[in-house]
Amino acid sequence: MAQPLALTSGEPAGIGPDITLAAWLRRRELDLPPFYLLGDRAALAERAKTLGLAVELAEVSAAEASTTFARALPVVATGKTVTARPGQPDGTSADAALASIRQAVADVAAGKASAVVTNPIAKNVLYRAGFRHPGHTEFLAELAANGGRAPQPVMMLWSPALAVVPVTIHVSVREALAQLTTDLIVSTARIVVADMKARFSLAAPRLAIAGLNPHAGEDGTLGMEDVEIVAPAVEILRRDGIAVRGPLPADTMFHAAARKTYDCAICMYHDQALIPIKTVAFEDAVNVTLGLPFIRTSPDHGTAFDIAGTGKANPSSLIAALRLAARMAAASS
Repeated sequence: MAQPLALTSGEPAGIGPDITLAAWLRRRELDLPPFYLLGDRAALAERAKTLGLAVELAEVSAAEASTTFARALPVVATGKTVTARPGQPDGTSADAALASIRQAVADVAAGKASAVVTNPIAKNVLYRAGFRHPGHTEFLAELAANGGRAPQPVMMLWSPALAVVPVTIHVSVREALAQLTTDLIVSTARIVVADMKARFSLAAPRLAIAGLNPHAGEDGTLGMEDVEIVAPAVEILRRDGIAVRGPLPADTMFHAAARKTYDCAICMYHDQALIPIKTVAFEDAVNVTLGLPFIRTSPDHGTAFDIAGTGKANPSSLIAALRLAARMAAASS
C-alpha cells in the first residue's frame, strides 16, 4: 500500500478544517487517496460539531493512517492545542500552523508520507508571530535545506486546462522588475522541465515564455527588458534542448487554442501568471511547489475567514490538490 499524504492543518481559524472534513466525507464517492491531518483532534471535532457533520475522527500514528482512512479521518497530533474559533485567529494559530507544516515535511523525509499537502495559512497572522518568510513556498525551501543550502523553490499553479509559473513571486511589481534576470528565468524553467519530466510523466515538456512588457516589448519600442533579459533566456533554454517559445505577448497566450501549444507558461511576475489560471480554473487549480526534494501541493485559495465554520467552503481545490499529490508521488516512485 502506498504511503498516505500528510495534510497540514493550515490556519486553524480558516476554512482548512471545513474543507478537510468535507473532502474526507467524499472519500468513497471520489476514490480519494488516503491522507491524514496533522493537527488538534479536539479542535477538529469542535469544527465538525459547528458544521453539523458526523465525522469519525481517530488520533493515530502516521503508520496507521492508511488502514484507518476508510472508517475514520486520521489525525496525527503535533502537540499543539488550538483554541482559535472560526474566523477568529488567536495566539495558538501561528504555532499550530507552523508545527503542522514542519511535521509534514519531517514525515515525508522519514518515509512516513508520500507527499505534503498544505491547507491555507494566514500570512498576516504568522507575521505578527515573527514569521519571516513571504509565504509557504519560501518556508518549505528552508525546511528542505535542513540547515544546508536552500533549493530554489518554484511556484506552479496547475489545472487540467492550464499550468503557469511566475518567475518572481510574492513581491511588488517594482521589486519583481528589479529581481528579474536572464539567469533567474533559466533556472526557473530548468526546474519546471525537470519536475514535469519526473513528477508529471512528460517526456519533453513544452514551455511558453511570456514577455514582460505589452506585446513582448515590440522589438524594444515598449521597453528593452524582453530583448535584453527574456530573449537571451529563451536562447539558452533552446540550447539545452528544451522545447520553448518566446518571449510571447502575454495577452494572446491564454486563450483555448494557444493553451494547446504548451504544457506550462513561464510568466515574469505573480499576477501575469495567476490572473489567467484563476480565470480559467478558479475551482480546481492547485498550487504546486517545484524544485524541492519532496512533493508539495495546496489548494489555490486563502483562509476565507468570512465563511469559516459556515458550511459554505468549497473543497474542490483541496480535493484536486490531494489527487495531484498522489499522482505525482506515483509518477516519482
